[in-house]
Amino acid sequence: MAEVNSSTAPSSKTGDREIIRRSADYHPSVWGDHFLASSPEDLVPNVGVQQRIEELKKEVNRKLNLASNEPMEEINLIDTLQRLGIAYHFEKEIGEALQRMIYDAQIDANDDNLYDIALRFRLLRQQGYNVSADVFSKFKDKTGRFKANLTSDLQGMLSLYEASHLSVRGEDILDEALVFTSTHLKTMMNHLTSSLAAQVGHALELPLHKRVHRIETKHYISVYQEEKTRMEILLEFAKLDFNQLQLVHRREIRDLSKWWKDIDITTKLPFARDRLVECYFWGIGVYFEPQYALGRILIGKIISIATIIDDIYDLYGSPEELQLFNEAIQGWDHGVIDQLPEYMKVCFHEIENLFNEIEAEMNKEENFLQFCYLKQELKNLVRAYFDEAQWFNNGYVPKLEEYLQISMVSSVLSLFNVIAYIGMGKIATKEAFDWVTSLPKLSRSSCIIGRLMDDIKSNKFEQKRGHVSSSVQCYMKEYDVAEEEACEKLQKMVAMTWKDINKECLAPTPVPFPLLIPIVNLARMSELMYMYEDGFTNSSGRTKEIIASFLIDRYAV
Repeated sequence: MAEVNSSTAPSSKTGDREIIRRSADYHPSVWGDHFLASSPEDLVPNVGVQQRIEELKKEVNRKLNLASNEPMEEINLIDTLQRLGIAYHFEKEIGEALQRMIYDAQIDANDDNLYDIALRFRLLRQQGYNVSADVFSKFKDKTGRFKANLTSDLQGMLSLYEASHLSVRGEDILDEALVFTSTHLKTMMNHLTSSLAAQVGHALELPLHKRVHRIETKHYISVYQEEKTRMEILLEFAKLDFNQLQLVHRREIRDLSKWWKDIDITTKLPFARDRLVECYFWGIGVYFEPQYALGRILIGKIISIATIIDDIYDLYGSPEELQLFNEAIQGWDHGVIDQLPEYMKVCFHEIENLFNEIEAEMNKEENFLQFCYLKQELKNLVRAYFDEAQWFNNGYVPKLEEYLQISMVSSVLSLFNVIAYIGMGKIATKEAFDWVTSLPKLSRSSCIIGRLMDDIKSNKFEQKRGHVSSSVQCYMKEYDVAEEEACEKLQKMVAMTWKDINKECLAPTPVPFPLLIPIVNLARMSELMYMYEDGFTNSSGRTKEIIASFLIDRYAV
């Protein structure tokens, strides 16, 4: 075991041997009983508001139909609907419009408007259409560089910048576009109005393609309401819909908070992180639409418990106890459970209660097979935690490839995928579960992004209190480089892995396209949570503000 501060490391005895329990001094939940304070009556959607939303929905549908005769008007309307977070109401109409974009004779090679072409390219690529990046060749000069006069077109440059993030490996023209636009946009910021500079800064901080949709919606509503060309019905629709969806999410987190308080696991296991609300936040990042309530609830419950198990393996358990717990989980064996120390019995008891509850519900729906996938993923997760704990206790630093094989599972994202599929209903067939649990390239890529982003931002904190070697230490040792260089290389790996994600989402895909989106959204959540620090573990600052912005703050309409 690593050396620890005795003031934060309680000890206990097993037989004649004293066990030093490490502590990370995690801060308590920043939410307390906040979400329990609302009465169920306060969280019932307003009937009048819902009627107004239906009226606005019909008006927007009419605008979509009229815009079908004006290709660029239509594409701009689709982009606005997506960024305002209301496109999910018009999936069929938008799908048909994107199909037309591929074949519409009015949008052809003669179009030389950079903004239009880049926007069309981005919308099609992000929906899985394998459109060619050669459409940007016309914007290069005879020397093969992007034309200098493009820098006078701010919106065109922003549009090309956003499109460049949909690239796959080997698309040199998009890599060049990213360098070209990033360089010039940074320079241009010094000469822009404050609002335009903020718009450019927001894009440069993180491109639209890598942002969590629900968080971007909150940001874009504030931007859109300042635009002179805004459509008032879209703004009203977006605000009302945001408020109504917030009530759905508030009801879910209230029910989760009641469940969490009733089992009282954080009092029983005080060394572990209490991050129920943050776990549910990941669920909203995976899918925010009202029909996916089951998936969000399961994510909130299962990932909260998985966080406790993680802290047992990372911090609290002795090597012998961790082996016993792994055996208990792998065999679901009550004979082994009786040998566990009391704190582990508490944890296993709550796991068993939760999985019995889930199994009963799934049997009612005749979804027992899905439950088997879920249980197996939990076993895989605990086995990965155990493997990492053995590395730590043996002082072993693996090579990066060996580390990633285990840490892709211990990142919890592969468990997330199975839970997300359970929440998606009949579209998630047995074949889909077989595919996602085989850790296909898309899933591996999403896990790698989550693992590397977490490691880069939490490395110093975790190594200080004693932790299994992260990808940073693995890279440093394998390539004999300093920490700063290792982090830079790993960040480049993240950027390249995004290209793999983009490639795996292009048609033809092994499963229906909607089943790919939750996996991509998990990578987006990783970008958000680990942009500046480990915003999951240290959730009292920026993470708390983000969660409050869409679970507490409401729009006046």
